Amino acid sequence: MTSQVQAADIHRSVLLEETMRYLAPCSGGLYVDGTMGMGGHSEAILKRSAPDGRLIGLEWDEAAIALSRERLRPFGDRLTIVRENFASLPEVLSAAGIQEIDGLLIDIGLSSLQLDCGGRGFSFQRDEFLDMRMDQRREESAADLLARAREEELADIFFYYGDEEQSRPIAREIVKSRADRPLTTSKQLADLVARAIPKRFHPQKIHVATKVFQALRVAVNRELENLSVILDAAVPCLRPGARFCVISFHSLEDRMVKRKFREHPELEVITSRPVIAGPDELSLNPRARSAKLRVAARKVGFDRNKES
Repeated sequence: MTSQVQAADIHRSVLLEETMRYLAPCSGGLYVDGTMGMGGHSEAILKRSAPDGRLIGLEWDEAAIALSRERLRPFGDRLTIVRENFASLPEVLSAAGIQEIDGLLIDIGLSSLQLDCGGRGFSFQRDEFLDMRMDQRREESAADLLARAREEELADIFFYYGDEEQSRPIAREIVKSRADRPLTTSKQLADLVARAIPKRFHPQKIHVATKVFQALRVAVNRELENLSVILDAAVPCLRPGARFCVISFHSLEDRMVKRKFREHPELEVITSRPVIAGPDELSLNPRARSAKLRVAARKVGFDRNKES
């Protein structure tokens, strides 16, 4: 990836117009893009909140920050970038002396940078080291996890995080294989999964290793744990009436968002059903096919003392 590569050239933000419609950024507001990534949603928020709306962009992938910083440079000091996961939002705001924000967006998808340009083993399309860390400061890579986890733990990861019905034979094959040599590359893992799953169970529409790669990524980055944290921790950070927008990409995430939004006493659900991409967007960006947007707002006039 050369320095001439532009963020807008390698990543197309999903559900962009729908998200902006629900988030409704406006001049004078303070917003947080909890997953800044390549800066597509951030750019749209800053444009729509001109001339003096402000944005805090949270991102833990250093490579994504480098590209999005250049993309968003024209917005100057209206943008603050912090290298943190969105689960740390309360601490980030507290450190900046901020009590409440006017809107929050979280897009829990893998960016094109990580899939196509990252060199970190997120994809089985190339042979790369099985890193899968979105934040290189994290200690355990996917290869490390595969080397140390017990067979039962691996099977649970593939089943619960990837909906992989063949999780047990895959885990068994990993433990058997690593006794002879370490499992360290994406091609090794993809070939092992194809070998472990009987041909009659190979899916027709997706690569046989898709769910295993997804599950490993979720486990390495503690994605569901972080999502669970922010769904509760973000609410006190929202000004009454502020919108909380979450874009998810698989059923575990979507179910968690749906349940938390419905059950949280301080939130009002805005989208009774998830918003999905239309045919025009899907024709331009097939990766949007699994994206689901859910939106809630912090209730106005909620009496926390009365509720407790």
